[in-house]
Amino acid sequence: MLANLAVDDLPTLPHDILASIPSPSVSSFHLGPLTIHFYALCILAGIVIAIVLTNHRLVKRGVPDWEVLDIATLAVPMAIVGARIYHVITHYTDYFGPGRNPWNPFEPGSVWAIWEGGIAIFGSLIGGTLGALIMCRRLNIRLSTLLDAIAPGLILAQACGRFGNWFNQELFGQPTTLPWGLEIDPNNSAFPPGLPVDTLFHPTFLYEVVWNSLGALVLMWLGRHVFFQWGRLFGMYLVWYGAGRIVWESIRLDPSFVVLGLRTNVWAAIGAVALGLLIIGVQRLRHPEPEESPFIKGREVEPEPAD
Repeated sequence: MLANLAVDDLPTLPHDILASIPSPSVSSFHLGPLTIHFYALCILAGIVIAIVLTNHRLVKRGVPDWEVLDIATLAVPMAIVGARIYHVITHYTDYFGPGRNPWNPFEPGSVWAIWEGGIAIFGSLIGGTLGALIMCRRLNIRLSTLLDAIAPGLILAQACGRFGNWFNQELFGQPTTLPWGLEIDPNNSAFPPGLPVDTLFHPTFLYEVVWNSLGALVLMWLGRHVFFQWGRLFGMYLVWYGAGRIVWESIRLDPSFVVLGLRTNVWAAIGAVALGLLIIGVQRLRHPEPEESPFIKGREVEPEPAD
């Protein structure tokens, strides 16, 4: 069932609010014939941060400098494809139905028109992990080593990406009177009809930025401990991110399919927490010993060059 809250479902709030967070008045700019979206720049910045931080962590484990780029050449595109597929599946009524032509790339609302928006983090995790698995097998790198190395950078990249939602004035939460309430342009198509134009909303993008940034610090600290090897740090990432997403997703106003009273992404977040706990538990039983090498048998740590 597709849920879209009506005005009657929202709390009635006073509107004499003096403090608030403004939303950007622009979401893109033109560079010649090209339209550059700030959302895309936020995602790109997150990808760069994740790659740089992951490279640093892998090199400390003995992986050659910037070999992570070989992995990223497949993992990043597959993450984007996975993010789009997940979004289309979970919002299929936006793309399929009478009068729609979703397979024509030249038609508005096409499943191919990713530039119109519509990607999902959970889909990117699935696609990116598959791409990383393929490249790790080619390079004889343990997938668990890579996942543990990427965990802090990945959650930091997700924090960067949420600023794109701020520029787009999208995916905000329910009305609030808190001093950090978010201003939304009443002409924005996502603004709930019938509410006063000065209504403020929970800045869910900011909540997730703070939560994910704190998570990156926690993961980097935990990563110094031997216990959080063999994929267990990535399991902790899933637990941390999933736990936060359950809360932020539950207060968002954007339309979503509801299953057994919960939004689909709440279920996905619950699944992430469960999977993370499963990874930690199973890998603790399978590998109580330290992860000596980042490589699969047949490839050894390359010695550092002599001065």
